[in-house]
Amino acid sequence: MKTLTIATRESQLALWQANFIRSELERVHPGLEVRLLGMRTRGDRWLNAPLREIGGKGLFIKELEEALLAGDAQIAVHSMKDLPAEVPEGFALGAIGYRADVRDVLIGSREGVAGLRPGAKVGTSSLRRQAQLLEKRPDLEIHPIRGNVDTRLQKQQRGEYDAIVLAAAGLDRLGLNVHDSMRLDIDDSLPAAGQGALGIECLAADEEVFELLRPLNDLEVFRCVQTERSVSAGLGADCSMPVAAYAVSNSGGLWLRTLLASADGKLVIRAEARGADPVEVATAAVEQLNAQGASAILAGLR
Repeated sequence: MKTLTIATRESQLALWQANFIRSELERVHPGLEVRLLGMRTRGDRWLNAPLREIGGKGLFIKELEEALLAGDAQIAVHSMKDLPAEVPEGFALGAIGYRADVRDVLIGSREGVAGLRPGAKVGTSSLRRQAQLLEKRPDLEIHPIRGNVDTRLQKQQRGEYDAIVLAAAGLDRLGLNVHDSMRLDIDDSLPAAGQGALGIECLAADEEVFELLRPLNDLEVFRCVQTERSVSAGLGADCSMPVAAYAVSNSGGLWLRTLLASADGKLVIRAEARGADPVEVATAAVEQLNAQGASAILAGLR
């Protein structure tokens, strides 16, 4: 293969990620020409409603997968936190890696959540973030916010929101240094499954592309993200629900922390598990969550 095309959304962050993977592919495969195919997805066009009300984050993925099926592109680059827990039949993740800071960032307060004024208006479209904010500060007013990173920052700076919450990884990749902000501790805002990591999707049957992607796959990150995503899959939850999962690897073992909450933050259950096998670790955590009433929480969200 002498040329390869990446299907990508045209947001600033998506283009940064696609260009980064392009440079990595050309670095490890001298002579390979990598091109970008910019696309506008359904999720980019629907900006007036929370994603969970119009089909979830999968709306950012469908057109990219259609480009792979049509042969217009061979791979698509995603933020792993935005991918459904299970990729559709016929597709596969050829590589997962390049994990950056997994934390959430509260923009609008250098003192964190405690520093927000009573009844502050906070912008986030993530039920996971919303639930963890309201658990600590039930007085806060949480309002949905859509748009790319720059758009959200501008809305906060114009005073439409007292504060907003964004992923640290996106800010870092775009080189944005926001002064009036605080990175939230993992214990205060447990990340989404796969947060901070990049995933490269391709057709499951395309062995040549799999070989090209092999050098980009980080086995340790792959195992951690697989563990996290197995929690959502085990609960039957999609990436728009208030589910959090974060795994770290040390000495060959995995330590997984998970969380499931009601959207209002009044009911939050947590579980931890350790072990060597990603699926077994995730299964142990899911069993703990189920024992604490996970099915009732999920039923209330649907």
